[in-house]
Amino acid sequence: MLADYHLHSDYSGDCNVPMQEMIEGAIAKKVDRLCFTEHHDLDFPDIGIDFTLDIDGYYDEIMKYKALYSDQIQILFGIELGIQGHLYPQLSQITSSYPFDFILASNHLAKGADPFDPSYFETRSQYQGYFDYFEDMLNNVTNYSDFDIFSHLDYVIRYGNFKDKKIYYPDFKDLLDAILKTIIAKGKGIEINTSGIRYGLGQPHPSYEILTRYKELGGEIITLGSDAHTAKDITRHFDQAKELLKKAGFSYFTTFVNRKPYFHHL
Repeated sequence: MLADYHLHSDYSGDCNVPMQEMIEGAIAKKVDRLCFTEHHDLDFPDIGIDFTLDIDGYYDEIMKYKALYSDQIQILFGIELGIQGHLYPQLSQITSSYPFDFILASNHLAKGADPFDPSYFETRSQYQGYFDYFEDMLNNVTNYSDFDIFSHLDYVIRYGNFKDKKIYYPDFKDLLDAILKTIIAKGKGIEINTSGIRYGLGQPHPSYEILTRYKELGGEIITLGSDAHTAKDITRHFDQAKELLKKAGFSYFTTFVNRKPYFHHL
């Protein structure tokens, strides 16, 4: 089973590649399942990108290509929701209104600020920037449950002009353990997102240390996602990701259909 459960098309504000091009690129790579997870970030700071998703148009296009390519690839209907505390009721209304196969939850903001914006780390130390991000994430995983997988847990390390961007687990152990334990207790999972390797961070999201701790705490549900915004990046670095999962103690990875998890041997 070759399945990519985190990717985007031109339905996401930060991608300009048509959905059909992404699908045909996946078919060329002999992908079995392709789950689009278009961005939907409401009340997002103005950075010149609109992350509000036309869900109706997106659903219609998914259904069109699902039928058109049914004999070549399984296409699934997912979404990547930007989670903020004041949006919980609105997000839950969305998740209950559409027949999603898969829902990713993402912390793209911390305390309402975007780590992508240089001002985020200009007004915070590296430690404080990471702490604020994980504190916000803990609030979200504690108080919001309408998702299947929490994505790219250490996304915050992509940004900031630091020589060493790595998160050292002991520095944030209480927060990270609480996040992972809460995700596990709710029957949710995390992903291994290979974009970190692609961005030159020397690791996927999350790091091997976080993956290992998730397994130690009893975590079993884990999906593979490339976070691709171009066809060439679909399933990129998946071989490396699978080896890291095996090293961390995993025997299976997970896919979702109709929001039900299925487990596959690595």
